[in-house]
Amino acid sequence: MHDDPSGELELTAPLVPLFIVAGGRALPRDSEYEHTTMITAQEGASATARTLAPESRTVMDLIADGYLSVAEVAAHTRLPLGIVRILLAQMAEDGLIHVRNPVPHAERHDPVLLTAVLDGLMRIRTGA
Repeated sequence: MHDDPSGELELTAPLVPLFIVAGGRALPRDSEYEHTTMITAQEGASATARTLAPESRTVMDLIADGYLSVAEVAAHTRLPLGIVRILLAQMAEDGLIHVRNPVPHAERHDPVLLTAVLDGLMRIRTGA
């Protein structure tokens, strides 16, 4: 048994199954909460955070001052990525977090800008 001076039971203790931490919820779709999805707390969400489960409170503490990726949240909390994704989905549903999805690969490059850069390099090369 863990000696916890605060008297709180840690839900991530080895004796507590992870499905209890996740509240029995299923994983969100694969396209939601990818490793590189950025998460931050909504303004004013810290007051509500006091009523959350310990794991969700920990997540809120981590993201209170800025963005973290889903992978970083999982690493800092030492929870499996799937459990973190479930917690984040619940927190987003409750309006506690802001989610910024990663930019899709096809949209990362501006073709007009790349063409302008290429044209500039060609002019430098030819001396025009």
